Amino acid sequence: MRSRSSTIRTHRAVTTLAALLAGALALSACGGSDDDKKTGGGASSSAGEKGSGVTLPKLDGASLEVAAVWTGGEQKNFKQVLAEFAQRTGAEVTFVPAQDPIINFLGSKIAGGRPPDVALLPQPGAIKQAVDKKWAKPLGPQARAELAENYTQGWQDIGKVDGTQYGAYYKAANKSLIWYNAKAFENAGATEPTTWQELLTTARAVYDSGVTPFSVGGADGWTLTDWFENVYLSQAGPEKYDRLARHEIKWTDPSVKEALTTLAQIWGEKDYVAGGASGALQTEFPASVTQTFTGGDQPKAAMVYEGDFAQVNIGETKAKVGTDAKVFPFPAVGSAAPVVSGGDAAVVLKDSEAAQALVTFLASPDAATIQAKLGGYLSPNKNVPNSAYPNEVQRTIAKALIASGDDFRFDMSDQAPQAFGGTPGKGEWKALQDFLQNPTDVAGAQARLEKDAAAAYGNGG
Repeated sequence: MRSRSSTIRTHRAVTTLAALLAGALALSACGGSDDDKKTGGGASSSAGEKGSGVTLPKLDGASLEVAAVWTGGEQKNFKQVLAEFAQRTGAEVTFVPAQDPIINFLGSKIAGGRPPDVALLPQPGAIKQAVDKKWAKPLGPQARAELAENYTQGWQDIGKVDGTQYGAYYKAANKSLIWYNAKAFENAGATEPTTWQELLTTARAVYDSGVTPFSVGGADGWTLTDWFENVYLSQAGPEKYDRLARHEIKWTDPSVKEALTTLAQIWGEKDYVAGGASGALQTEFPASVTQTFTGGDQPKAAMVYEGDFAQVNIGETKAKVGTDAKVFPFPAVGSAAPVVSGGDAAVVLKDSEAAQALVTFLASPDAATIQAKLGGYLSPNKNVPNSAYPNEVQRTIAKALIASGDDFRFDMSDQAPQAFGGTPGKGEWKALQDFLQNPTDVAGAQARLEKDAAAAYGNGG
């Protein structure tokens, strides 16, 4: 059986975080720093954010390779973090671009005798697979000490397998946000919704104004799993969410039918998705964001669902977060708004002093503060100063995450075996892409999801 990730156990806690986030976003001031104009100029001073900073060894002559699936601005910003580590230690650090699924990518590297020293794994399921394959090495005492000082127990536990710490969650994500083009909303007389029904009303107002309501990055199947998870968590509740995440109930359950039927109210509505289903399935996530914030008051779509990290892509346009690009929490489908979190954990694959030192650094406020200043990033590290985030919207999201403690639900597909929840063209990604193409076939989607889940989990639900 798979290890159970640490999550909250009451609906009230989810409701509390959603209310906190909604209220805080409502109070957010307009404007903020232009993320893509930030540079590493402030990076070297970040050690001062926590007294003398984390203690690192001298590693002159050591070389490290770090693999992650990050691209674009996210990769560029992370490289500044690695550059700071290199400056402090004397080690040479190389970023290795990986492809999804990262477990397959790492398998090829390991088979060829060239594994990276450290990998950033985007799923708890991938951490467990790396442990099962005997690739991952336990974190050393220094890294564990940084985690104990800077992370809540829940964020530590997600990186554990059978009680042993293998992962340090460097990056978190609030995946319960909808970003919108403020000018398009203004022209349509649309308002920020708090319920699913209000979202449909807002979408109709936008549509009637001549703008397509939603941009969907359907070429990246993980965006569709995130849509489903928010609807399912809010509608079915956290207890069923946990059971479905562990495949203790089948995907043919009536609660899944209800969630898919709800999604079809948007995915199946004629002209509600930019480019239609076919266009969405050819649109990757970054483009789904940028096309929402280009074209002035006539963008390809007025809204795009995804996490706080969408700010990296918004930064590639002329839109300013907090003025041109605004955000509201994913609306409540059931009795409470959903709060779905995700993240990426640093895992040691080659057990050396340098690799352990890098993960220790990534678990410290020093590293996270550098990337926080660059924008489009959220850290679960509770000792990163909120002032490090470059705009009020991001500071609000970060504050809500830290205030929640362990009150969150982790991304369901990321908890699943990677064959089901994290592989392009297969499992849940492919089944939901097929459903986006034909949202009337709820029963067929459920049957495909259950067949693939049963095979991946090795049980019948």
